[in-house]
Amino acid sequence: MDTASPVRRGRGVSGNVPNRFDPYATEPFDDGWGSVEEERLRPPAVATTLTPERARSALSWNDSPDLGFDRSLNPYRGCEHGCCYCYARPSHAFVGLSPGLDFETRLFFKPDMAAILARELSRPGYAPRPVALGANTDPYQPAERRLGITRALLEVLERFGHPLTIVTKGAGIARDLDLLRRLAERDLVRVWISVTTLDSALARGMEPRAATPARRLDAIRVLNAGGVPAGALLAPMIPGLNDAELERILEAGVAAGATHAGWGLLRLPGELRGLFTEWLRQHQPERARHVLSLIREVRGGDLNDSRFGQRFSGQGPYAAMIGQRFRVAAKRLGVPERLAPLALHHFAVPDFAVPDDARSSARSDGQMTLF
Repeated sequence: MDTASPVRRGRGVSGNVPNRFDPYATEPFDDGWGSVEEERLRPPAVATTLTPERARSALSWNDSPDLGFDRSLNPYRGCEHGCCYCYARPSHAFVGLSPGLDFETRLFFKPDMAAILARELSRPGYAPRPVALGANTDPYQPAERRLGITRALLEVLERFGHPLTIVTKGAGIARDLDLLRRLAERDLVRVWISVTTLDSALARGMEPRAATPARRLDAIRVLNAGGVPAGALLAPMIPGLNDAELERILEAGVAAGATHAGWGLLRLPGELRGLFTEWLRQHQPERARHVLSLIREVRGGDLNDSRFGQRFSGQGPYAAMIGQRFRVAAKRLGVPERLAPLALHHFAVPDFAVPDDARSSARSDGQMTLF
């Protein structure tokens, strides 16, 4: 990608980077008509496409000691929010696409996921533990308004009495307040709203199609007022870019009613190193060198450290300082250090589970029907 490329309005990154699994790479060639230079200076708008994907299973499993869950649900592949720092971007290479612009414009959804989940939860010997919704890409990205797959999953989890956690930047989560309230009444749900900055201009550059910071704080307020425990997730904290706001973000979250809070350090796996570096040079040219220097400082000299125990919190004095600042601010604001576990005893397979031939299908109005 040309480092002199202009910002592509409404998108997180300017273009695509090569897929690391593709044995062939392409590059633009000027045929003499000046079309390459014209497109570089005035990149055309790129529409978002949605493609159905048949899910083999609903639950994804992990054994990472860094995560507080061992299973997750990801109804969408790719994310239109377009966050320049999204650690999930490299996963788009697994389907033969680029972690760059493809990740935020060529999306996949799983229309039959709710029915598959119901069958998996009905299997003999299934042992419930909290399932994370939104561990990879956002379950409340713009497509959810039309497709309703996340809501269909919530309906299944409610019927089975299964505990869950949700991480999102989408203010659209408030549309499901009715379901979330019923789950919360049985201590089955906990929500984390990601708030990375209070600066709307910075947010517009980093997360161009996510809800504004003010709307995310409103979502925390609405959920908690409706009886749904919602907290603020200050992640990622990017050294030299948004980490100076840490205390102010936490204060705003608590003022909105946040019952819990957490933080995490920027991660730059795979192609994300180059994508984020390019974004910095385009959007924050005067700070780019300093930010990259601080990232290397907290990552042992590299731009990423994937080791367990290090990847979320970093290492060295600067990373330790961010962690200490969060702990001091959380204590001052009365944010609990530990959270009570979600309930497991409500789990039960309903008398009528899901027939073998059941499939979720899209209605004419774009919503999903479960059975």
